[in-house]
Amino acid sequence: MMNITMESIVKDYPGPTGTVRAVDHVSLAVQGGELFFLLGPSGCGKTTLLRIVAGLIEPTGGRVLFDGHDVTALSVEDRQTAMVFQNYALWPHMTVRQNVEFGPKMRRRPAAQRRQIAQENLARVQMAEFARRKPNQLSGGQQQRIALARALAAGSRCLLLDEPLSNLDARLRLHMRGQLRHLVKETGVTAIYVTHDQKEALSMADRIAVMDAGRVVQVGTAEQIYNRPASRFVADFVGEANFITGRVTARGAVCKVQTAAGDLTSAYESCPPVGSAVLCCIRPERIAIAPASGPASPAGVSSVAATIEITTYLGEIRQYLCRLSNGDTWRVTVLADRSVELAPGTAVRLTIAPADVALIAE
Repeated sequence: MMNITMESIVKDYPGPTGTVRAVDHVSLAVQGGELFFLLGPSGCGKTTLLRIVAGLIEPTGGRVLFDGHDVTALSVEDRQTAMVFQNYALWPHMTVRQNVEFGPKMRRRPAAQRRQIAQENLARVQMAEFARRKPNQLSGGQQQRIALARALAAGSRCLLLDEPLSNLDARLRLHMRGQLRHLVKETGVTAIYVTHDQKEALSMADRIAVMDAGRVVQVGTAEQIYNRPASRFVADFVGEANFITGRVTARGAVCKVQTAAGDLTSAYESCPPVGSAVLCCIRPERIAIAPASGPASPAGVSSVAATIEITTYLGEIRQYLCRLSNGDTWRVTVLADRSVELAPGTAVRLTIAPADVALIAE
């Protein structure tokens, strides 16, 4: 296991109108054995940051430390990290076994030991029977597993993954998530994984750093990022979210917020002072929906009047687009087999428990 620290990393590139800052004073600490995700949209700086850790790009400023030792000036070879690229980067003229043996060979391991290491890691990814094939004889999923076996065979304590599942179809990508996490955890390596896919990050990560415009905007576990987003950007990027602005009117055991569509109650851990402007964030699946003519809402929950505009059936779920009294629209998601379909035009009551109303400072 290896602890990885990034201290105020900066990376500037020359642009047509001046300097472009790709990474802007990023500081992160990745614990040994952790599967740590860098999550963000294209162009946010996550791949640049990963390549700085690998030694493929020299930072403009800041330091990279492995177990407390400054490695910023070390070459790729001296850092002894292993990287899995988006396009797998397998040697096309080599067999699968030769590809996996490449790392041990560069470290001058004896031939018999190289073969044993390759065999063990091919078995680990369930590809031992393909050892004599060439990469172009394999499917995308198989190539991905070979690339991972090659990285693991290098014997590095740090594994860097740059969108390794992005070239796979949706079904295979879903299957590989659990398998990849299991392999990383089984080996005990410290792994940094770059992706723009929030589902990958939520389902696989020990912790996530969300990036935007070269900066880290929030770090936390999947549940912390999803349930308590630090900004509208995080809430909108990591899953679907409904928003409405308001002002705090009371605080105590719960926080009361006045909005244009009605009052909301939040069980937010740190309620802003009375009078503060806040942005309320509610996930679509945390909202209960019922006809307005039905029984009254339970005590202690927020209730918002709305009208259904669009109903969308998505197999296991049904999604409603609802128009609030102030003109805003909210999405509401329910399990399709546990609800009676409500038609467009139906007046409804939307209810939200206090624990499901997150507050973001305006």
